[in-house]
Amino acid sequence: MASELHDFLAPTSIAIVGASADPTKRGYKALVGLLNDGFDGAIFPVNPKADNILGLAAYRSITALPMQVDLALLCTPANSIPGLLAECGANGVKGAIILASGFGEVDAAGAKLEQQVLVAAQQAKVRIVGPNTSGLFNLHKKLNLLALDNVKPGDIGIISQSGNMLLALALEAERNGHIGFSTYVGPGNQADVDFADYLTYLGEDSHTRVATFYVEGFKDGRAFLDVAKQTSKLKPVVVYKSGSTEAGKLAASSHTGSLAGSYHMAVDLLQQAGVSVVDHSDEILPVAEGLGCMQQAPGRRIAVLADGGGQATIATDRLLEAGMQLAEISDHTRTALKQILFPQASLKNPIDVAGSTDAKPSLLAQCVDILSQDEQVDMVFLVGMFGGYSLRFAEQLKQEELQTAIDIVNLFNEIDKPIVIYSLYAHVNPPPLVRMREAGMPVYDSIEHAVKTMAALADRGAYMQRSLLATNALPLVPDSQVVSTFKLAKAQNRDLFEFEAKQMLRAYGVPVAEELIIKNEVDIGTLSTQFGADVALAMKVVSKDILHKSDAGGVKLNLLGTQALSKAYDDILSACLSYKPEADIEGVLVTPMMPKGIEVIVGVVRDPMFGPVLMFGLGGIFVEILEDVAFRSIPLSRQDAHSMVNQIKARKILDGVRGADAADIEALVDLLMAVSAIVEAHPEIAELDLNPVIAYHQGYAIADARVIIDK
Repeated sequence: MASELHDFLAPTSIAIVGASADPTKRGYKALVGLLNDGFDGAIFPVNPKADNILGLAAYRSITALPMQVDLALLCTPANSIPGLLAECGANGVKGAIILASGFGEVDAAGAKLEQQVLVAAQQAKVRIVGPNTSGLFNLHKKLNLLALDNVKPGDIGIISQSGNMLLALALEAERNGHIGFSTYVGPGNQADVDFADYLTYLGEDSHTRVATFYVEGFKDGRAFLDVAKQTSKLKPVVVYKSGSTEAGKLAASSHTGSLAGSYHMAVDLLQQAGVSVVDHSDEILPVAEGLGCMQQAPGRRIAVLADGGGQATIATDRLLEAGMQLAEISDHTRTALKQILFPQASLKNPIDVAGSTDAKPSLLAQCVDILSQDEQVDMVFLVGMFGGYSLRFAEQLKQEELQTAIDIVNLFNEIDKPIVIYSLYAHVNPPPLVRMREAGMPVYDSIEHAVKTMAALADRGAYMQRSLLATNALPLVPDSQVVSTFKLAKAQNRDLFEFEAKQMLRAYGVPVAEELIIKNEVDIGTLSTQFGADVALAMKVVSKDILHKSDAGGVKLNLLGTQALSKAYDDILSACLSYKPEADIEGVLVTPMMPKGIEVIVGVVRDPMFGPVLMFGLGGIFVEILEDVAFRSIPLSRQDAHSMVNQIKARKILDGVRGADAADIEALVDLLMAVSAIVEAHPEIAELDLNPVIAYHQGYAIADARVIIDK
């Protein structure tokens, strides 16, 4: 079903409530913007003290309008809004933009008023933008309620929580000269319409090729992810996320909980949904423009074509830092290049033409053509002074350089591989570069921006491939014994004991080592029979009152023999009762020591903004120090699970270093998929930590398990 936002973000009629002839008033600026731009719909100024404003008949109230309108712009104080929304409902207004501030962003009284506004809107069946919004434009409808000068229609949609950020982007587009916008909305407090709603609208909007967001905070991050997963398959989505996720920074009981809610987590989840996340505000438009023009790339292998060694080196550094690869140029391609370039040209990627094009820039188009045909090349990156040859060397090169630009544009339109241009002369806008830009081919004045765009193109191509292959595991049927365990723990107002957490895993087919609970000295004598006399054992306290067992002295490792076990048992009880005298101790859990391997962590937290999130990374005591972790939203596809393992910096350790065996990656992926399914089946799980999981060449061992219940 199409978004109802189309009814008022692309309106055919509008009422300006608080319209004014005073140039300092927002009701004046909005009205002037509509008149100057030639809005072709009906415009109704509303002001009880005027009969005529700027040549238009004015009306006393919304209910006095001669027809139903699609959109109302409310330029009046905060306390007037609930009553005005009731009038909007009587008229049949579909949407209202609330410019006023003084709501939830200010204080508790403002939050109460904002709730009253929302109730009034719901009763009136009017969708609201804001409150505290900077406004709206839809340039293809000639609707510019910001009265913003020098913005041109185009295909980039912008949703920005900062009006100044929109202004910065508009000024940047003006300097660029070729970037245009479709729709802009300032979401304000998102009392009603939120980021997910706007993304749905931009995804459906035929004038928008790229949906771009400046986000300070999501109100419903999970809804945005769900929409993004679908929209990203249709068109690129770009997000600049400022700050970190405050809602996630709650007191957490697990390693996963303490790391969740971070900016890092938000970025991982957005990228999982196919969103291109930019790190710096000055990357927003360059990446959006590039994605709009080129959409995606088949891979990360780049052929760098340069007319100077310095730029070639810089480009190479930035590409490798961004996770891109220098393409292995084929012998056939090198032979073809050798036939047209000077003997001193370097034909190993990055390719330096070494002066071959100074007097004959048309060779660049031939080189681009040759490189683009190489099956081992996914993108061609032209770096250097193209566009400025006639300025740098000789005026007579002007026509040849312009024709070269046309030839490259033709290649750009014919092949399915991106051709990305960085030019020293991009800011000068010489005719060859203007010709490229007019044809919809981005030209970058920053190597860094060009590389960021190529990375985004490669990421989107990979996402599209994953989407085609993605398969989610079938939902688990909750195990009756596990359900009973959760009910018992809830009744006792506690979390799962470690042995219960492991029983839960075992019930769903996750391999867990044998273990035993002892409750007195007599039980210690049975351990050698149970596990074998020559097996080293670990002891851990079992108590609902002691969450961090090591801190309380409740863990003893590498125990061999009855005497050592007996002493460890006594020491654990003594230490834990000293740590917390009122602790209720169920007993001591005994389990075999695990062979050494690579320690990783698998964890889950139910983030208040994004819902259930799974974490994977380097485990043991270093998880919170190194924070080498990856996050994904649950449920996972198997492709998501693989991407988590591949993302962490310690990935090379898992592959085996200095003669060590490689870890069983597929077994770890199986575990991630199992945990994802378990959490889906049991919404009672608030946090889960498997730390450490010891990865081996074949399989893994879960040394510790913790499940915190949503009470």
